[in-house]
Amino acid sequence: MDLGLSGLRVLVTAGATGIGLATAEAFLREGASVHVCDVDEAGLAKLRDRMGTTVCDVSDPRAVARLFEEAQSSLGGLDALVNNAGVAGPTAPCENVALGDWERTLAVNLTGQFLCAQRAIPLLKASANGSVANLSSAAGRFGFPGRTPYAASKWGVIGLTKSLSMELGAFGIRANAILPGPVAGERMNRVLEARAAAGGRSLDEERASALVNQSLKSFTEPGEIAALALFLASDGAKTISGQALAIDGDMHRSV
Repeated sequence: MDLGLSGLRVLVTAGATGIGLATAEAFLREGASVHVCDVDEAGLAKLRDRMGTTVCDVSDPRAVARLFEEAQSSLGGLDALVNNAGVAGPTAPCENVALGDWERTLAVNLTGQFLCAQRAIPLLKASANGSVANLSSAAGRFGFPGRTPYAASKWGVIGLTKSLSMELGAFGIRANAILPGPVAGERMNRVLEARAAAGGRSLDEERASALVNQSLKSFTEPGEIAALALFLASDGAKTISGQALAIDGDMHRSV
């Protein structure tokens, strides 16, 4: 299926690994021009022959300003922003969460998306097919005991996304949130290891627990999330906006 993405100008945050890398590579395969940012300099170095790259911590306004200067220079404009950057945050009961850990989680997961959206909007207004895809989480609709900073940030992404959709619809710009459930990969492994250590359970027990409230009993692959991001940036999604789209194997609640 041709999604009609050839020539689309795309910026993906946290694009050096995981969901971001899968998304950037999927857009490239469709003929899009892609720029990525990340804090992982070594990861970005591997991508420089195929796409534009910028080292950037999205919670830093000055770094985000530099990112958009470089992205605009390499892409010549912007049609799609994929706000993917995020951190897992601490695993602990709310009463034991350090204020600094709370602030850092919200700074990256929510403020980072806000800063990138602010910079992207003037460029998207000049696009004939402007879109924003913000990565939230199943934790953004169920909550997540033991992960209050993460859940709060991901609920915030839903509010940001809906508000952007309402503000930008008059300019033909769409804004949607993608809500993955458990995603296969190194990051999920680290989360499960932390939860296992905190709860005194084995890693296998944590893996089973992560899927117990899911109909399909399967971790989502990064490529599946990338496919949804591509569709949301395509003409096929031209009337889809303001949505919180779950891609989680039909989760009933978080664990």
